[in-house]
Amino acid sequence: MKILAGEQSVTYGTTAIQYELVYSKRKTLGIRIYPDGRVSVTAPMGLSRAEIETIVLKRADWIVRHQKKFQAAPRPITLLRRYVNGEIYQYLGQPHTLCVAEDRRERVELGDHVLNVFVAQARNTKRIASLIDHWYRTQAEQIFTARLAACFPRVSFMAVPMPILTIRTMKTRWGSCSSKGRVTLNRKLLHVSEDLIDYVILHELCHLKELNHSPRFYALMDRVLPHWRECRKRLNAMRVG
Repeated sequence: MKILAGEQSVTYGTTAIQYELVYSKRKTLGIRIYPDGRVSVTAPMGLSRAEIETIVLKRADWIVRHQKKFQAAPRPITLLRRYVNGEIYQYLGQPHTLCVAEDRRERVELGDHVLNVFVAQARNTKRIASLIDHWYRTQAEQIFTARLAACFPRVSFMAVPMPILTIRTMKTRWGSCSSKGRVTLNRKLLHVSEDLIDYVILHELCHLKELNHSPRFYALMDRVLPHWRECRKRLNAMRVG
């Protein structure tokens, strides 16, 4: 059993280390750093926040060094998809291994770090590609709509109307906002973690009030998402196209 305790933060020198805290039935505390710079801390049940912060601070130098190492690493070259078993697909910041199986009822199901695709003919890679594409489109519509609804109350003080949401694939931008109150999100945001999706949504919602990058806009960002700079840094380290 795991219990999510949300985002936590400790200060190491002048660096704020953000991490997601999870409690589980384990005896020791574990720290995991993802290629996008995210930090996950899994702690034993009953360990206090103060004890956890002490341990994280002791490992802070190691955490920061690995984050910088990931940041400096060259971005991987996008390989041509073959749609065969073993390929890796990103979903909400986590890698999932493609597993293709034959079944008369064609569908896509998400497992524990596995993307299961059931198709009538396992060698029909065009059909596999179509099923995966449709699944991603459906997931993007559901998740982005839900995250927009969850983020919108945080900008209620701006007194702006709920925007129209559009989802499409963009080559150079994660999101955009029009003067007519339309927010467009890049479908590839589905590959990154949920907190980064929220960052892009809040960024575009602030543009409903300030359609520029003026000091007033950044003041809004500071209010709705104080650690937005850290989110921007993580997102900038990823590929858009």
